[in-house]
Amino acid sequence: GKTTFVNLISRLFDIEEGELLVDGMNIKKYCLDELRTSIGYVPQETFLFSDTIENNIAYAEKNFNKDKVIEAAKISQIYKDVDNFPKRFDTILGERGINLSGGQKQRTSIARAILADPGILILDDSFSAVDTYTEEEILKGLKEVLKDRTTILISHRVSTLKNCDRIIVLKEGTVAEEGTH
Repeated sequence: GKTTFVNLISRLFDIEEGELLVDGMNIKKYCLDELRTSIGYVPQETFLFSDTIENNIAYAEKNFNKDKVIEAAKISQIYKDVDNFPKRFDTILGERGINLSGGQKQRTSIARAILADPGILILDDSFSAVDTYTEEEILKGLKEVLKDRTTILISHRVSTLKNCDRIIVLKEGTVAEEGTH
């Protein structure tokens, strides 16, 4: 139900009954292109291109600034790893990022979403391949990024959700609980 819910927000498919509101407006009234470009989505299973790490992070940005790529990489905790690669940000990734670990792929994808600076940020179990220490460091870095934006954070780890304003527990497609940490 969780991934289905976020797919509804980006209108990968539409709901049959009822309505889904974003900023108080029915989601079907938004221009589809505008809606999707205002969403930064980081799935559990990331997709990276056979290109440089820099271009993978800056994928959504036509005129990106190298300093902002580095800043996003630092927030997502991928910077130290990239800094140890022989060609740093110019390192070419293999097909689907084959030469990176699962956690490195997720952190690269998180950096991409940060750089895009979306109005809505969706992190769909995006920390599942990182250890809890790294996750905590990413969440600390994201604190400022998440300010003044809608963020949907899907996680099976309760510790991931401790700073969320509102937590919704889904069970068999329905809201089972709702509250704070």
